[in-house]
Amino acid sequence: MSTQHVQRMSRLMAKTLREDPADAETLSHRLLVRAGYVRRSSAGVWTWLPLGKRVLDNVSRVVREEMDAIGAQEVLLPALLPKEPYEVSGRWSEYGDLLFRLKDRKGADYLLGPTHEEIFTLVVKDQCTSYKDLPVMLYQIQTKYRDEARPRSGVLRGREFQMKDSYSFDVSDEGLEESYRLHREAYVRIFERLGLDHRIVSAVSGAMGGSASEEFLAPAEAGEDTFVDCPLCEYAANTEAVTFALAPVAVPAGHPALEEVDTPDTPTIETLAAHLGVPASATLKNLLVKVDGEITAVGVPGDREVDLGKLGEHLAPAVVELVTAEDFEGRPDLVRGYVGPQGLEKVRYLADPRVAPGTSWVTGANRPDTHARNVVCGRDFEVDRYLDVVVVEPGDPCPSCGTGLKLDRAIEIGHIFQLGRKYADAFGLDVLGREGKPVRVTMGSYGIGVSRAVAALAEQTADERGLCWPAAVAPADVHVVAAGKAVPLALAEEAATALAAAGLRVLLDDRPGLSPGVKLTDAELIGVPWILVAGRRSADGVVELQHRASGTREELPMAEALARLTS
Repeated sequence: MSTQHVQRMSRLMAKTLREDPADAETLSHRLLVRAGYVRRSSAGVWTWLPLGKRVLDNVSRVVREEMDAIGAQEVLLPALLPKEPYEVSGRWSEYGDLLFRLKDRKGADYLLGPTHEEIFTLVVKDQCTSYKDLPVMLYQIQTKYRDEARPRSGVLRGREFQMKDSYSFDVSDEGLEESYRLHREAYVRIFERLGLDHRIVSAVSGAMGGSASEEFLAPAEAGEDTFVDCPLCEYAANTEAVTFALAPVAVPAGHPALEEVDTPDTPTIETLAAHLGVPASATLKNLLVKVDGEITAVGVPGDREVDLGKLGEHLAPAVVELVTAEDFEGRPDLVRGYVGPQGLEKVRYLADPRVAPGTSWVTGANRPDTHARNVVCGRDFEVDRYLDVVVVEPGDPCPSCGTGLKLDRAIEIGHIFQLGRKYADAFGLDVLGREGKPVRVTMGSYGIGVSRAVAALAEQTADERGLCWPAAVAPADVHVVAAGKAVPLALAEEAATALAAAGLRVLLDDRPGLSPGVKLTDAELIGVPWILVAGRRSADGVVELQHRASGTREELPMAEALARLTS
């Protein structure tokens, strides 16, 4: 093993902070700033200082090794991209405000790449002409850009971030499935090596397109994703991917006739239920939205909420937005607070599967201060399309076994897609097949948030004293602390030199003028796996060895401590 360089903290650009930054919202945000790993440059844009860059590079190294192991080839594409390929795919408009758009001096439109399906497709179209050139898997580790409306949580949700994106190209669906399997297994190895607790959950493809899709989630309180987990079977899914196929209710012959009732001042489900003395679950809530500008009604039971994210994923790439007061002008058939599906004109009606044929509801009568009861689906109104769009709640039945689901928060650290032929169709990506005829290529897309993985690790492993890195990603193997002058410093220097010669990465705190307490507090804050302290017993050749994760401390002769660290 080659000799490593000793990084002296007296020369290290890493100023630790005693107090949390005022704008910090999450544990990783607070600690990465306080420990001197990152500094904010602007909203959602971060500078990686030397310690942070080491951790970032270590994550990249693990990712790179596992991608190489499955036969993927690394490339580097530009981050500054022309508009035209994204117009061809439709994502120039689909991405909306998330795209960073700019013009060059000649007025040509460009963007800063959020993801590179289009460009990789064009590269393969240029390089691969025969089935003999496939399959091929390409990847890059690169800076990506998304103009987040509210960048927050430090490096967890930035406008500029590091990402590994890879793409597979095959001539058959069976080949795509194999490439997908290889990536899935590689991701499991990557996250296990990084020390990330993770779950693989079913997901939706959204603007990426394609069919099969799975997310890799790191459970954490700071997570912006909510996923469901069945305590009985192995089912797990992003809440936006949870679907329930509920059996339709038979339409009985004895349903009472629809009846309109006066319900003054009851524009909400709560006021309506109280006025009529019925549970909210007996009412039908009808939310009006615009889908690509067209007013659409969405019906769900009154005790449930519409998940707009889920609705948007179901209807992608269409743009979904709530109606405004102006949308009611000139539409006397739409009465705010009193909309019902019966008699709606020129309005598409979508509904949750719980609004099944044969179910009876209390809902709006499309007149002010009036509702209707005994409104039966299939008799008094029809559903144009069923979509599972309610916000998932704890206890909802598992789609696989029926057991009540539990909900947890998590950070998305990876996402894999079977894209199929969406981009190959858009760009005419064909190769000459075995029979001498053109064959349309099928694709997969696979992403890992490299900088996000750093934050996720900090969230999962930190404790009340500071960061606590797994060995695979830590900025050093051992943090040697000179807790005193003269003899302790000489012993610390000797230990650092010996450890570096044995191939370990060493961080040596040789900063003058600081008390042992400050140095030890910083060592715990920085979070290297092992801390070796040369202190009060240095004259006897005795050091203290601390395991950062467990907190165990032991005084040992230095030779024994070095042997333990290098074994």
